[in-house]
Amino acid sequence: MHIGIAGNIGCGKTTLTRMLSEYYGWTPRYESVTFNPYLEDYYKDIHRWSFNLEVYFLTRRFKDVLEIANSDKVIIQDRTIFEGVHIFVANNRAMGNLSERDFNTYMDLFRLMMSMVKAPDLLIYLKSSIPHLVSQIARRGREYEKGISIEYLTGLNERYEKWISEYQGKVLTIEADELDFQNRPEDFASITDKVDAQLYGLF
Repeated sequence: MHIGIAGNIGCGKTTLTRMLSEYYGWTPRYESVTFNPYLEDYYKDIHRWSFNLEVYFLTRRFKDVLEIANSDKVIIQDRTIFEGVHIFVANNRAMGNLSERDFNTYMDLFRLMMSMVKAPDLLIYLKSSIPHLVSQIARRGREYEKGISIEYLTGLNERYEKWISEYQGKVLTIEADELDFQNRPEDFASITDKVDAQLYGLF
């Protein structure tokens, strides 16, 4: 089984992935951030490094999806391959950070990859407002994230909402603004109750 965690930068995907993997005994798959060779350059000059970064992410996520498809374990993934396309690549294209030539090359590669894999069995979407995201990003204090603009985050949020509204698979939306699932057990329990209901028909 494949569980995907989706959501904007700073919404808590990695934390929730870790907590759910520990709670259920699932195998976690984390996004390549710490060892990403393009990320710091990307936030310094998004226009220059967009194509490089997005192809790197696409390659890593495709490897993950192939391994997930061939695994008999329940795997929970921090950000899906679809977000890279429908959110980040689409947003960079709209902002002029990705040329039509690069976009078309990327989409050709993506379509070829998607002919070989399928969507997650459950997508968990952490829905967050811009003020909440800004607060979370500031709190974790990653140096390379200091240059992220409100305009950039807003564009991503708008695309997340559109993508989720059109998503064809099973999706669980979690309103994250008022939750502190890392520090309040009752907030985390409210999420696991919803996950149980989606996967096992409980509650």
